[in-house]
Amino acid sequence: MFTFTLRRLGMAIPALVFISAVIFMLLELAPGDPLAQVPLSVPPEVRANMREALGLGESAHVRYWKWLVQMFWVEPQVLCDHIFGSTFAEGKQRVISWQTRSPVMDTVAQRLPQTLWVVGMAYVIGVLVAVPIGIYSAYRQYSLFDQAGTFVSMLGFSIPPFFVGPLLIMVFAVQLGWVPSVYDTTHTVHDWQSFLVQLRQMILPVLVLSLQAMAQISRYMRASMLSVLHQDFIRTARAKGLPERKVVYVHALRNSLIPVVTAIALGLPSIFGGAIITEVVFKVNGIGDQLLNALLANDLPSVQTLTFLIAVLIVMFNLIADLLYGVLDPRIRYD
Repeated sequence: MFTFTLRRLGMAIPALVFISAVIFMLLELAPGDPLAQVPLSVPPEVRANMREALGLGESAHVRYWKWLVQMFWVEPQVLCDHIFGSTFAEGKQRVISWQTRSPVMDTVAQRLPQTLWVVGMAYVIGVLVAVPIGIYSAYRQYSLFDQAGTFVSMLGFSIPPFFVGPLLIMVFAVQLGWVPSVYDTTHTVHDWQSFLVQLRQMILPVLVLSLQAMAQISRYMRASMLSVLHQDFIRTARAKGLPERKVVYVHALRNSLIPVVTAIALGLPSIFGGAIITEVVFKVNGIGDQLLNALLANDLPSVQTLTFLIAVLIVMFNLIADLLYGVLDPRIRYD
């Protein structure tokens, strides 16, 4: 497995370089000027100096190379400095936001915990609820529970987060007053009472995101479980007199989890995409809100960095899914 992991990492690096080139080129071709909001009364020479300060005076391939070096070399060193307390990357040129004039990764490090709180909790709840629903829906095919699960899944697929979020705010926050309508990012957890307050304000955004994850994963789990339950080895296990619980949860479940693991691993970055709208609706000060503000301000370095981080998540979780295949199915060999 170690050799396979190294081989996949070797394939992931060229893939990330290609993705970074595509992201940079697409944003370079996008319409708009970062100096469009500068008043017309500003003299042309001052405007030219501002353009030079933003790095826009250089050619596109030079700016891409500098951004690539910063993302693959400088920013990882800075991240290690924050973790281990060293100053190896001190003084190195970093990716600077045009909007805030500060390093983009510093802002990401400040906002990422808020996003992880909401997105991580939503995805864990979504997986823990969706997998049992998918198993039981497949085992009791066409039952009332299966039809109800199909109906809820269709709602989760068809109703976007920007509609579900305000609807839940109107019902549970405004009308009933059970939970706060917005997320207080200044709140800190220091005792049990403050932890309960943190949970109350996380209920609505977590519910919106987990509904999206449950709809997708439960359908994958149901379809995969149905295909396995009709296999010959399941009929053989039942003919041997094995308990039905062991047949379903040992033989059928383990073989049906392989495509579901792929859906779970590759679905996490999409949850980050859905968190962009959810964070705006519930005023969560996370990286989704940062990405939307950067798009509105035409802050290309921030947009490039955040979209590239999402691409890194996709590649990383794809690798994790490949490694889990061998754990779930002993027939898969890596070396």
